[in-house]
Amino acid sequence: MRKIKIFDTTLRDGEQSPGCSMNLQEKVELAIELDKLGVDVIEAGFAICSDDDFNAVQAVAKVVKNAQVVSLARANEKDIECAYQALKEATKPMLHIFIATSDIHLEHKLNMTRDEVLSRVESTVKFAKERFEFIEFSAEDASRSDREFLAQVYSLAIKNGVTTINVPDTVGYSMPKEMEELIIYLKANVEGIENVDISVHCHDDLGLATANSLSALLAGATQVECTINGIGERAGNASLEEIVMSIKTRKNFYEAYTDINTKRIYKISKLLSNISGTPVAPNKAIVGANAFAHEAGIHQHGVLKERSTYEIMNVEDIGIPQNKMVLGKHSGKHALVDRITSLGFDIEDYNVDEIFKTFKSLADKKKVVSDADIEALINAKESVENPTYSLNNFIVNSGNNISSMATVSILNDKSEIIEGVAKGTGPIDAAFTAIDVLTNNKAVLLNYTINSVTEGEDALGEVMVKLKYNDHTFVGRGVSTDIIEASLKAYINGINKIS
Repeated sequence: MRKIKIFDTTLRDGEQSPGCSMNLQEKVELAIELDKLGVDVIEAGFAICSDDDFNAVQAVAKVVKNAQVVSLARANEKDIECAYQALKEATKPMLHIFIATSDIHLEHKLNMTRDEVLSRVESTVKFAKERFEFIEFSAEDASRSDREFLAQVYSLAIKNGVTTINVPDTVGYSMPKEMEELIIYLKANVEGIENVDISVHCHDDLGLATANSLSALLAGATQVECTINGIGERAGNASLEEIVMSIKTRKNFYEAYTDINTKRIYKISKLLSNISGTPVAPNKAIVGANAFAHEAGIHQHGVLKERSTYEIMNVEDIGIPQNKMVLGKHSGKHALVDRITSLGFDIEDYNVDEIFKTFKSLADKKKVVSDADIEALINAKESVENPTYSLNNFIVNSGNNISSMATVSILNDKSEIIEGVAKGTGPIDAAFTAIDVLTNNKAVLLNYTINSVTEGEDALGEVMVKLKYNDHTFVGRGVSTDIIEASLKAYINGINKIS
């Protein structure tokens, strides 16, 4: 069986999803989890794009030990040099150069002729080869490019030293059969292609990103570019979990395997959802809440008799926890640590004493604490180093015939308690207005969502807010059995990311 490389671009292409921006600490945290997941390549960002992107690529390069770390660069020397500087401390640095090759992009975006593109490819790959051992070259909009010209471009790139050629379906236009035929054509017509990896990067505009990627693998591609939960530009990218589990579930069909530790898939899916503030759709393949749920009587009967009648995968294979609900206020720290570990979390990454204290507080409010509750507590940790503000206490008065009023006190980074009072159209609006006054917050609230972590009237409530400030989006998250407290924690968490 041949190995299929997994190139993850969650931190670069995935972050370009509207509302899915991440701060530096969140990118580093996700990169560490991607490395533990077993991806072969992590595209950390577009170094020249901004100071924030440069710093993120640099920070990820320092912490990733196993995967290759990549920065994207346009086909020009300035971009390449910037990427080189950002990746200097990477254990396995790699450059990803791209230039468009379709006639529509050449005419309307680049204003270049085909000969000018060929000249640019040759000069920039030569320049890059002086700095990087490993180089991936992408022909943007490859699926809509003239095949003969495309083969010419790839041949020239390989001749000058690239180690991977990437075939993007940039706008999600291709059909699976077309993608398969394109890879077959390139294998037959690109000089030196047998000496490099063939990668594919498919978008989901027509809902075919995963299908196109898998068709390319059948035709001989050796690497797939994808993202956790399928996030990405417009409708998103090929979904990592769908690609990996398709290969694992049908390994005899694909005659291939990946190095992904599938038992970490569910955990990283939830982590990304928490960081980005974008919930996973219930019907999402592999990681959606309904992916292994059975409501129809005939399905339930079949699964009870023999799981394989309606389930083609084991939930344990992707690390989905089974809610045993046996932990309570009398449980000790060792039992909690054992459960956290069994849920796929690396206990050394967390402050156990702090988690245990929070767990005990929750257990005093609930009869039993579920795995989902524990997971929520772990993911609710402050995602900002040295936060500027934290919630101290609050009082809210509200009713259908009175104006809502909130008194909120918060602790600032000078260890001072500051207090404010405000009215609003409801309890949350009043409390948020009070916080705005105390923090001088100028951000606009774009979205506010409440989710119940578990069932029952004592369920843990999870609140996510999205704030917009200076054309950037910031996600705040908070959890509590009191949804007003969860809301205030989420709002303050979002403001801390701006501060």
